[in-house]
Amino acid sequence: MDNKERMLANLPYKSWMDGLNEERMECKKKLYEYNNMHPEKQTEREKLLREILGKTKEGYLCIESPFHCDYGYNIEVGTDFFANYNFIVLDVGKVKIGDHFMCGPNVQICTAGHPIHPESRNSGYEYGIDITIGENVWIGGNVLVCPGVTIGNNVVIGGGSVVTKDIPDNVVAVGNPCRVLREITEEDRHYYFRDRKFDVDDYM
Repeated sequence: MDNKERMLANLPYKSWMDGLNEERMECKKKLYEYNNMHPEKQTEREKLLREILGKTKEGYLCIESPFHCDYGYNIEVGTDFFANYNFIVLDVGKVKIGDHFMCGPNVQICTAGHPIHPESRNSGYEYGIDITIGENVWIGGNVLVCPGVTIGNNVVIGGGSVVTKDIPDNVVAVGNPCRVLREITEEDRHYYFRDRKFDVDDYM
């Protein structure tokens, strides 16, 4: 098993071996083109973004520039996908995101990590552990999602959170480390912000 195979299997690997440096450089070149493309070239931007990402669905797809990732091909996203400015995905491990996803600026999804012990870390070995995010998820700005985490369906992650453990379906979760604050209920349907109710009828 070479180092790329080890990386994809979530095993310790060395990131400069077996063509991985070259693959990251190819991704960087595409990201440079994407991040510097004129914003009015929406069709070209979306086409290039679909080339960068490993798997996409038909439908709305938008990542505001700048966007950064390691390989691109390890990222799978659903339809109706929006990520705000400075979206960072360290896709050493697989990142799978379901339909109807949105996130604020400066969100980091990091599958990558290093051993805790300094001698093990100095050996050059690192790892990536897969991250899975369900459907209908909204992640606030400045959130960090750590290696190995699964976020369920219909979840809201509050801004500034550091998600170190799995988050179940249908909850609001916040904090560092991120913890479940409360369940999302049917009553929440009628509010757009805290105690402010919708003043229109077409939100349902």
